[in-house]
Amino acid sequence: MNIRKLKLTVVTIALASALGGAYSLGHLQSFGEAHAATLPPSVAATPALVQTPSSALPDLASIVERNGSAVVNISVSASHKAAGQPGPQLDPNDPFYEFFRRFRGPQQGGETPVQGQGSGFIVTADGTILTNAHVVDGAEEVTVKLTDKREFKAKVKGLDKASDVAVLKIEASNLPTVKIGSAANTRVGEWVLAIGSPFGFENSASAGIVSAKSRNLPDGSYVPFIQTDVAVNPGNSGGPLFNLAGEVIGINSQIYSRSGGYQGLSFAIPIEVAMNVEKQILTSGKVQRGRLGIAIQEVNQSLADTFGLKKPGGALVNSVEKGSPAAQAGLEPGDVILGVNGREISNSGDLPATIAGMSAGETANLKIWRKGTAKDISVKVGSFSEPQVAGNDSGETAKGRLGVAVRPLSPEEQRQVDIKGGVLVQDVTGAAARAGIQPGDIIVSVNGEVVSGVEQLRSLISKAGKKVAILIERGDSRIFVPVDLG
Repeated sequence: MNIRKLKLTVVTIALASALGGAYSLGHLQSFGEAHAATLPPSVAATPALVQTPSSALPDLASIVERNGSAVVNISVSASHKAAGQPGPQLDPNDPFYEFFRRFRGPQQGGETPVQGQGSGFIVTADGTILTNAHVVDGAEEVTVKLTDKREFKAKVKGLDKASDVAVLKIEASNLPTVKIGSAANTRVGEWVLAIGSPFGFENSASAGIVSAKSRNLPDGSYVPFIQTDVAVNPGNSGGPLFNLAGEVIGINSQIYSRSGGYQGLSFAIPIEVAMNVEKQILTSGKVQRGRLGIAIQEVNQSLADTFGLKKPGGALVNSVEKGSPAAQAGLEPGDVILGVNGREISNSGDLPATIAGMSAGETANLKIWRKGTAKDISVKVGSFSEPQVAGNDSGETAKGRLGVAVRPLSPEEQRQVDIKGGVLVQDVTGAAARAGIQPGDIIVSVNGEVVSGVEQLRSLISKAGKKVAILIERGDSRIFVPVDLG
């Protein structure tokens, strides 16, 4: 096998075992299979190295001692009810299970238990906890376990899939908390330490160094990840990443792996991103971030030479969405964005994170390179339409009565499907899932009333009775789906 051509896989690192969207990653060797290695005489006879003060390792034990009690284990449970065509239940262990599942579509009446584990950390003494969105997404019950063995049912205050951050709340007081630091001030090569529950082993610590900053992963996320070589495995999701001052600088979120387990590449969400999400969720119940409405690509040496730049850098605009803030400001394909509000854009990955951190309506002063000349353009930032899932007082993450997370269709998408309005289903649970609505469906109308946007859909569902008729477009067909809201 040509190793250079072997594709790596981005793996989120929650530990779970189930069908229908849960994770089950990696393999644990039983302790009975481990064997002590016998050292050859030449090695055994080698004198031990004497450690001098200059070679002493950092005091990681003190960090664990001070902060371990503020790191929690999170377990989630749900029941996945399949809906769709009736028929005999398929055995998940059957080698043709996936083929027939795809051929027949969802089954009716089946129920699969979903369980999973992850990590989190306490940021306020009255029980506010941060973790990853993928740890609690779709969970019906979330349980938080402290190091003193106390357990609490947690409420999901909200989660933001775009950043993979979720905010939980437990009813408690005088809890131990972590100290929040700064990822921006972290240097590549610094020692860092992670605490979490890999494979369910609670409050496990592992250490390493910062390998790189502002990593952009191929999952389309705007997050400028911190890359480390800290041993992070399934179950570490949502746990804190500490610097040597004992401050949290990130949330462990993803790994690159061929096997599903640790292979020396782990990625953490910068704490500044997470705290911004937490503040917005607790203040308004949703997360807003800026957008320009452009597609960009990296500027390599060849492109830099073509456009007359002295060196590779910036973000090359390859398309501009019609009617977007960028279009209204006059940005064009072929422009290279070199800076925003005086901050240099050294690579294309810097731009999404910079714009996402701005508020809708805020002005972004762009320094661009167009046809061999530097130019300044001001853009009124728009609002990013990635769906967020709000929590509720029951502690469940059900997405309203209908059970869907949706976003508006872009003008281009509306032209492609030849409709005005409509919303795209991006995630589905509850009543909608039981009725057979799927991600990728376009909701056109509710009880005959055309859906023009997200807020109207929410209003129509809130005023509906126990049953509604949802008109959806799937592929080239439109069908009415009866939904029992209960």
